[in-house]
Amino acid sequence: METGEGAGGSGGPDGPGLQFGCASFNQDSTSLALGTKTGYKLFSLTTVEKLDCIHESAETPDVYIVERLFSSSLVVVVSTSMPQRMNIYHFKKGTEICNYSYPNNILAVKLNRQRLVVCLEESIYIHNIKDMKLLKTLLNTPSNPSGLCALSINHSNSYLAYPGSATIGEIIVYDANNLNTMTMIPAHDSPVAALTFNAPATKLASASERGTVIRVFSIPEGLRLFEFRRGMKRYVNISSLSFSPDGQFLCASSNTETVHIFKLEQLGPSGGNEAATWTAYMGKMFSAASSYLPAQVSGMMSQDRAFATVHLLSSGQRNVCTLAMIQKLPRLLVATANGHLFIYNVDPLDGGECTLAHKHRLFGIDDDHGERTESEGSGVTGPAQSCPSYAATAALPASGPVTVTLTGYSEDGGTKRGEVIPEHEFAAGPVCLDDENEFPPINWCRDRTGGGQGRRS
Repeated sequence: METGEGAGGSGGPDGPGLQFGCASFNQDSTSLALGTKTGYKLFSLTTVEKLDCIHESAETPDVYIVERLFSSSLVVVVSTSMPQRMNIYHFKKGTEICNYSYPNNILAVKLNRQRLVVCLEESIYIHNIKDMKLLKTLLNTPSNPSGLCALSINHSNSYLAYPGSATIGEIIVYDANNLNTMTMIPAHDSPVAALTFNAPATKLASASERGTVIRVFSIPEGLRLFEFRRGMKRYVNISSLSFSPDGQFLCASSNTETVHIFKLEQLGPSGGNEAATWTAYMGKMFSAASSYLPAQVSGMMSQDRAFATVHLLSSGQRNVCTLAMIQKLPRLLVATANGHLFIYNVDPLDGGECTLAHKHRLFGIDDDHGERTESEGSGVTGPAQSCPSYAATAALPASGPVTVTLTGYSEDGGTKRGEVIPEHEFAAGPVCLDDENEFPPINWCRDRTGGGQGRRS
């Protein structure tokens, strides 16, 4: 699922260097990717008590973007040492699939089973993930210095959302499969700060830079369905939004100590048992009163508050949150910039304050001194050497990479222009993601031709 911007110390290619630069959950929240000063790590999230490191690479320093495609071996990495280059690896084989360079720093990379999207400050590149062909370049997009965008995980409805304005909260929803703009949503008065789709891509949640109101819209129509008020006392920086797998809940984390979980339920006479709840009663009362209250007041009063909350130990640090089913129970996961993963139990019936199920240390001083044990709650199983390094598993190609220059694609649906996009480089040798039961079966094998896209034949 989409989780908005990742947690991290660097915050991008120009940020200060801390112990790690980013943390991101994969599309179905079954793994956690961590970009560090020495490379990146991938952790499995199948159990609460154990946090298994399934891969560790020390080949690329200062990683500030790392994204894994579901549970496949495809992982995308961007480093502050080369912030304009995106490297794509088959990490189980220790092989580089390809690398793409762009005219400016890469601010975000999003993947689903159909598309790979690269977001720069004023342009967006859309690739076909099966052969990495560049399908579309969206040029002169509104200034987007944080690289904010969201890509639905449903490859049948491969929707891309990104800010439509640098000054107000407009959202452009783009069909990345059919390569056309679907709708523009006037979501907020101030610029958008967070975006996420639900799993089937029928809903889009957003928050603005003020961080007080979170809104949910229908997709593709763009109709406002829900409004949730995070708080009224202060503006906050919401950095992460995520729907639950069933789409019934939405979590939001910010630079405060509180993570909010909202329940997407319609309040009113048709709500059945929900009508008997205090929240539903108040919702009906404010709805009835809205006919004679001023619009600004009635709008504020009709918004729901959090169904459940989590209070972190500290505030002011970046984090990323997600809702997932682990061991058949709903959990809230929060990865924080100080290198911890918190897993909370969520009561789907009564909500309230979530209980901490486990706290895992992702890295830290204890790792260097060998003091970490399971009894201390680190939860990271096995010694560091249990995660094979990239260098230890790399299958070195027989020859150097092939460098090609490709013709760019314009806004009008892929017609070739004379303009040249940045250099594209592909690793030599046959590379197929042929792991059993894994996606994608990328066809970069020796019996395929390049097709004008620079693949190694």
